[in-house]
Amino acid sequence: MSKAVYSIVVPLYNEQEVLPTSYARLKAVLETLDGPYELIFVNDGSKDKTLEMAKELCEKDKTLRLISFARNFGHQAAITAGMNAAEGDAIVVIDADLQDPPEVILDMVKKWKEGYDVVYGKREKRDGESAFKLVTAKAFYRILKSLTDVDIPVDTGDFRLLDKKVNEALKTLPERNRYVRGLVSWVGFKQTGVFFHRQERAAGETKYTLKKMLKLAGDGIVSFSSSPLKLGAPLGIGVCGLSALGFILYLVLSLVGGYFALNTALLFAILFVSGLILTVFGITGLYFARLYDEVKGRPMYIIGEKVNFD
Repeated sequence: MSKAVYSIVVPLYNEQEVLPTSYARLKAVLETLDGPYELIFVNDGSKDKTLEMAKELCEKDKTLRLISFARNFGHQAAITAGMNAAEGDAIVVIDADLQDPPEVILDMVKKWKEGYDVVYGKREKRDGESAFKLVTAKAFYRILKSLTDVDIPVDTGDFRLLDKKVNEALKTLPERNRYVRGLVSWVGFKQTGVFFHRQERAAGETKYTLKKMLKLAGDGIVSFSSSPLKLGAPLGIGVCGLSALGFILYLVLSLVGGYFALNTALLFAILFVSGLILTVFGITGLYFARLYDEVKGRPMYIIGEKVNFD
């Protein structure tokens, strides 16, 4: 196979219902490109028939390559593994669920040819998602943007095109708990977006549970902002002030009412300050946990097998 100009990285986790349709739509788009391509599936420890189906596709299509993890290491690790293996001059990351339409890849390629090094998909409308997810996602992107000096575009996911030099820069970053879209913004280069309408899943169920969403949000905030660590001092000053005002108010009301219970006032102050201390310790704990995880030096993922790699 000729050296790929385009590399398409697709993380897979229990996608047996959508995989045939996803593969067909991706191939239809890739066949219209003006150069050789490679399609890289990364099986992230799927428990259904995803791996077997991907292997069958690899037997029929030598432009399709497969990386299979030894176990489930997570979406960001799967994206990273595919990007590390990509050989193309332009690397596109897209999920298999077809919420991000493969046809948008052609618009990204046009922007890349205009000289942009990163072209991210920007969601102008999202179908098939609950009001809770829409509201929390919108809030998270804006909170993260306000907390960090890195300009991470709002309303974007991991669906994007990267020039090879951007991908090489990302390979030099040692983080194990990765927030890839944030790292792409951090490395810089010339970036732009293309708007698209995010579709409902073609089949199957979302693999991003609330727990996984919270972990991703935590990775984003902890990786790109130290602002939460700085909350202790202003919160402490604020609590001291509120506690003093509350105590004075309670004292005045007690004198007017002719009844004063010191234990009640002290209990109120102790509970309030204890809650504040636990909050600050909890935030600090997130950063210490990240440090502990990173200093162990374990690899981000373990590859169980590869198919169609020379």
